[in-house]
Amino acid sequence: MGLSRGDAMEPDTDFAGTRDGFERLWTPHRMAYVTGERPSEDAGDGCPFCAAPAKDDQAGLIVHRGTTCFVVMNLFPYNPGHVLVCPYRHASLYVDLTDEETTEFTLLTKQVIAAIDAASAPHGYNIGMNQGAVAGAGVQAHLHQHIVPRWGGDMNFLPVIGQTKALPMLLEDVRSRLVAAWPGVGG
Repeated sequence: MGLSRGDAMEPDTDFAGTRDGFERLWTPHRMAYVTGERPSEDAGDGCPFCAAPAKDDQAGLIVHRGTTCFVVMNLFPYNPGHVLVCPYRHASLYVDLTDEETTEFTLLTKQVIAAIDAASAPHGYNIGMNQGAVAGAGVQAHLHQHIVPRWGGDMNFLPVIGQTKALPMLLEDVRSRLVAAWPGVGG
C-alpha cells in the first residue's frame, strides 16, 4: 500500500485507477487491544472472571451460577443485556473445557437467551468467543462467550463520532431483570 501524493498520512486507496469504495475511520486508541498488557495466564487477582464469583451476585454482576460455569454482566456492554458465559475454572480455550463444562456452557447459553427474550424481547443476537489477542480477546487468559442482544436500529453515530455508547438501562437494572426472567426462577 503506497502513500497518496502530497499526503504522508493517508494510505493510497486508488489501486489500479479504482478506489476501493471504503471510507476509513482511523482509531489508533484501539491499539491498546493489540499492544496492551494482558491479564496473567494464572488465575487470581489479574483475572476479572476469577474474581467475580468470589463476590456476592450483585457486586460481582453475576446473573446465574451453575455448577461448572456462571453468567456475568459485561462491564462494558455493547447493548443492555450483554452478558458473558464463563467457566469457573481458569481455562483459556474452548477445547480445554471438560465435557461437563462444555455441556453446562451450552445449557447456560440457551438459558441466557431465554432470559433475555423474556426480559427485553430483542430482535436477534450476536453470540461468540474471541480466543487469543489476534481475535480480539480483551481477557484472553479466561474463556468467556459473549451474548449480545440486538434490536433493529440499535446502532447510531454516537460510538463512532462521540466515542459514547448510549445505554438505556443501568447494569444492575438489566441484571435484576435477567435474574427475575431466568428459566424456572421468576417469570
